Amino acid sequence: MKALHFGAGNIGRGFIGKLLADAGVELVFADVNQAVLDALNARHEYPVHVVGEQAKVETVRNVSAVNSTSDEIIDLIAEVDLLTTAVGPQILERIAASVAKGLIKRHEEGNARPLNIIACENMVRGTSQLKQHVLKALPEQYHSWLEANIGFVDSAVDRIVPPSAADSSDPLEVTVETFSEWIVDKTQFVGEPPAIAGMELTDNLMAFVERKLFTLNTGHAITAYLGQQAGHQTIRDAILDGQIRAVVQGAMEESGAVLIKRYGFDAEKHAAYIQKILSRFENPYLKDDVERVGRQPLRKLSAGDRLIKPTLGTLEYQLPHDNLVKGIAAALHYRSDQDPQAQELATLLEKQGVQATLAQISGLDAQSEVVSAAVKAYNATA
Repeated sequence: MKALHFGAGNIGRGFIGKLLADAGVELVFADVNQAVLDALNARHEYPVHVVGEQAKVETVRNVSAVNSTSDEIIDLIAEVDLLTTAVGPQILERIAASVAKGLIKRHEEGNARPLNIIACENMVRGTSQLKQHVLKALPEQYHSWLEANIGFVDSAVDRIVPPSAADSSDPLEVTVETFSEWIVDKTQFVGEPPAIAGMELTDNLMAFVERKLFTLNTGHAITAYLGQQAGHQTIRDAILDGQIRAVVQGAMEESGAVLIKRYGFDAEKHAAYIQKILSRFENPYLKDDVERVGRQPLRKLSAGDRLIKPTLGTLEYQLPHDNLVKGIAAALHYRSDQDPQAQELATLLEKQGVQATLAQISGLDAQSEVVSAAVKAYNATA
């Protein structure tokens, strides 16, 4: 079995790429970072530091790489059995044209083997969004063939992969936590799903997508935003701050109440899941910077993302949301010289104030109780 994976960054190498290679898949990475591509093609392997109480170094083998802007991509898409991505939500649209060209070549060469595409991104139903981008780039005459032969499989992914250590001289070295979860929608495959250890199949993906979004992502973001406000450098330092921890745990319990109502999750098991997430944030071996975790605040404050979506759920079921509101207010305070979205957020706040800015970004009613409460919380910590 052969796979093409877009994105040779830390998540691509440390999570999805590793699972595929460990399963014996012949793996080709696609990226634009020439130093990483050259190193992968010179060595065909790289080290992954799995950190936790049982720390170990594992070697990923049988890998190669191509530049994602080259025509080699088109040839590969015409022949591989699986295509995965870990490029970031904003990049999916950029790779769609190349995917479409590869699919056209696959059709013209008469390759009737199923191809399944899985976007492994930190977003809700990212593969379905990638499919829409591909359909826009693909002439209509190929659309019926695509529906019959190409599976676009949505997934939920969860593994904390911090940036490489600044003093590392190896461009391929990557550090990951022990925990990982890759859940895919088995109803969307064309043909038989591949047998890959670490890839779990489900017919109720949205329950797991929202469980991760409302727990790991919500908690991670609020930890970062409150942590930056309190002057903490890392997620670990922030979550060990008792005041921050209380708000983060409270927010995850509020979002968890939505999940329990919506999907019938077992309350005790979900409480244990929350504690597991908190312990992951405390991992002393993961030096994860609050500024990195908090980046792209406009996306994280949008209606379908980790702060507003669970809050909308609390409104739907008439549940408490005080801690989620504190997290929303903290997100509005986020600042970073390295993040264009943070700079745009600061400009919006300066021009039109907190109420109008939050309503514009989130889609919430400017006159709603939630927005009023967030403005009050924002001003209380200004």
